[in-house]
Parts: sequence; structure tokens; C-alpha cells
Amino acid sequence: MTDFISGFATALHPLNLFYCLIGVVLGNIVGVLPGIGAIAAISILLPVTFYLEPTTAVIMLAGVYYGAEYGGSISSILLNLPGTASNAITTLDGYPLARRGEAGTALLTAQISSFAGGTLGIVAMVVFSPLIVAFSLSFGPAEYFATLLLGLVAGSTAVGNSPLRGVAMVCIGMLLGSIGLDLNSGIARYDTGFPNLLDGLSIVAVAMGLFGIPEVVANIRAAQRDEKPIPISAGAMFAAFRKLRSIVPSVLRGAGIGGFLGPLPGAGPTIASFLAYSVERSTSRNPQEFGTGRINGVAAPEAANNAAAQTAFIPTMTLGIPGTPTMAIILGALMIHGIAPGPQLVGEHPDLFWGLVASFWVGNVFLLLLNVPLIGVWARLVSVPRRFFFPVIVALVCTGVYGVSNSVFDIWAVLLMGVAGYVFRCFGFSPAPLLIGFVLGPMIEQYLRRALMISNGDYAYLFSSGTSIAIHCLTLFVLLWPIVRSYRSKARMRAEETS
Repeated sequence: MTDFISGFATALHPLNLFYCLIGVVLGNIVGVLPGIGAIAAISILLPVTFYLEPTTAVIMLAGVYYGAEYGGSISSILLNLPGTASNAITTLDGYPLARRGEAGTALLTAQISSFAGGTLGIVAMVVFSPLIVAFSLSFGPAEYFATLLLGLVAGSTAVGNSPLRGVAMVCIGMLLGSIGLDLNSGIARYDTGFPNLLDGLSIVAVAMGLFGIPEVVANIRAAQRDEKPIPISAGAMFAAFRKLRSIVPSVLRGAGIGGFLGPLPGAGPTIASFLAYSVERSTSRNPQEFGTGRINGVAAPEAANNAAAQTAFIPTMTLGIPGTPTMAIILGALMIHGIAPGPQLVGEHPDLFWGLVASFWVGNVFLLLLNVPLIGVWARLVSVPRRFFFPVIVALVCTGVYGVSNSVFDIWAVLLMGVAGYVFRCFGFSPAPLLIGFVLGPMIEQYLRRALMISNGDYAYLFSSGTSIAIHCLTLFVLLWPIVRSYRSKARMRAEETS
């Protein structure tokens, strides 16, 4: 704790404070603009860091990273367009809230939950950093497979009232995720002769296509182009603050899940937000209301993805293991400056490590002060006539997708996914489980193969540790709980009818 407090001397240095502010503002803007993402912004800014001190450079790049998580919730709530992949689940309840005139409540919930989740993530880094590192090192292929399987099962029941539909969408997502070169054999799978598919489908194209394009088409068909402005008054904002008392348990659960999954390589904010939403829905007394505009459905994933964004720095800084592509770029920035991440970093460069950790909290305060006063401005975006939004949304989506890989093919891919997303929407299938399957499918295949290679094909290896067994038991509980809850509900209804 003493080291953390001393880190504020580094974080509050005028130069570091200035670049921290630049980082979080750029990250916030990048998050609001759908399809661009933190990884593209950090890649563009990387050459700028050559002329900065290592601590200043990392503080700025980190600000872009977690700032994008804040900004991504704004477009998710107002436009049903996830600014980042981890904000996709926020659209399920955030957008319905905005549609019924509670955009201010949804935005305030997202910002407060993000700040609380980020703060709790920082506390986890300070207090539990050695324990989290040791726990992360104990994870082998069997434990990773169990964790990813839990996320996959939880994702299939996270949204909607039909688990079978969720399972079907997860399976479709896994099939789409298997497109491209096989990691082990190098053989092309399902590329249908297109060289562009050898690297697989872009997650940005899939996310933007599933969530963005169908919303544009649905609004055009429903002729919802000219809506009445949504008033954002001081009284409404005060009422929103009073509602925030009900999200405290959701924020704590979400931050706990994000703090746990953040340090695990391959997990990160996306999986944390999906799993937090699933847990929140499973623990609710009225799970059927999720997806219709529950602030708890906004609070939990936003707290989770911001807590995960903070704790994701633990393995990157202390082990030299980047858990996400974004962390890999930040790792590269450190190495460019001649700093080797690893267990020796904290001892050799305490000012860098603890200054970075302290800057997280400073950056979170900046983001809160930046976004909360502007909630009325953001919320009034929904009063702009929809006919002006449609071309802008499509242009942003196409530009963002093209900017990731400079490929026109990805623009066609996002349009094709948009058509598929609209068809799913017409038949009542939520796209969120598909995105979960798309993200987790390749990873679960990778760790399953690795586990079987280590054990010479012995499936018992998947249950060889107490950690993996505990996670599998939790998966079984998540799978059976909806069935038990449905049975109890029917039994209660029969008892009320007979009484």
C-alpha cells in the first residue's frame, strides 16, 4: 500500500497528468465511435511514445485502453452500436432504456458502474496482485478449457427466454469462429476459396454487422425516423441518482468477475462482461425482464469490463504475458524503451509500475468528470432525427471495419453479417450468444487440443485438478439452474391454483 501511495507522486507529475488526460480523452472518443477500438488507436499512437519517457508513454497508452471501455457504453446505449466488443452486452438493456426515455439513467449507470468497477479493479491490483499472479500461473490447459466452457454455457443462457435458441446461436458463432487456418495443422478451414478468410472473420465485422446494420434496417422499416426529443431535466437526473442504490450488488458482482478474469490470458473485458451479465440474470428474481431495460443489466457488465481492463495489466507487467492483443502492443511499447516486463519489473522500476497503477485511478476520475456532466449532451443525441443518423452509422461502421485491416472484404463481411443479424432479429434470436461463441470458440478448441496433446488423448486430464473440477461444477450449476428455476416456478403456480 505504501508503494501505491508513493506511485501518486509519479502519476500526479504535471507531464504524466497531461498525457493521462490526453489518453483517456482519446480513448473515450475512440470508444464512442463504433468499430475503431482501442487497439487501432494505440497502434496509431505507438510512434508518438518514442519521444516520451517510458512511464509517461505507458500511462497515455493505458488511458486510451480503459478510456475506450467508458466511451464504448455511450454508443451502445444511444445507438445500439457497441463501441468495443466488451460493450456489446450493454446494448441489451442500455438501448431499451434509451428508447423509453431513460437515456440519462442508462448513461449515468454505465459511467458510475465503470468508475466503481475500475476502482475495485485497482484495489485488486494493489492488494491481491501477488496472489492473482500466482493463481494465474497455476492455470493450465485444463483450467482454461473449464473456464472457457463456463463462459460458453453461461453465454447460451445469458439472454432471451429460450436456452435452446441461445445454444443454437452459440454453435453458429463457434462455426464462424472456426473459419481460417487451423492453428495446429495450418490447413485452411471453410475459406470457400477466399484468401481473405484465411485469417478468419474480423470480430469487428461480426460485432458491427450483428448489432449495427440490423438496427438501421429495423428503424427504417418501422418508420421511426422522427421521434420526439427526450427531455433530460435536473429532476430526472436526481431520480437517476436515487436509482443507483439498487445497482450496488450488481457492481460488486461484476467487478469481482472482471477482477478475476482480467489477469487470465485470453479472457479480458469481453468475456468478463458477458459472464457478468449472465450471472446477473441468473441471480435475479425476474430474469425475464433482462433485455427489456434493466439498469442492473447495464451496471454489471460495465463494472466487469472496466475491472478487467485494469487487472489485465497484472500479467503483462509482472509476468510479461499479454492477455490481449492490446496488451501485446503495450508490452511492445515497454520493450521499445528498453524495459523488460517480468517479475523483476516491480523491483527495478517501482516508479513505473506503481505510477501506472496510481494513474489508473487518476484516469478514472478524469473519465467520470468528463462524462457525467455531458450525460445530457450525449442523451440528446437520440433526439436527432433518425434519417440523419442512418447514413452516419453505416459510414462509421464501414470506416471502422475497413480501418482495422484495410480490407474491402471486411466491409462486405459486415454487410453480410448485418443481413444475417436482421434475419435472426426477425425470428427472435439474440445476436449476443453468437458473438460469445465466435470469441470463445477458437480459444476453447485451442486449449482442448493442448490438454489432449499433453495427456495423450486422455479426457480425464480435463478433470485432473481441484480448480478445473470446481469450475466444471459451476458450469453444471449454470446449466441446470434455469431448469430448476422453471420447475419451481411451475410448482408455485400449481400450488397457487389449487389453494
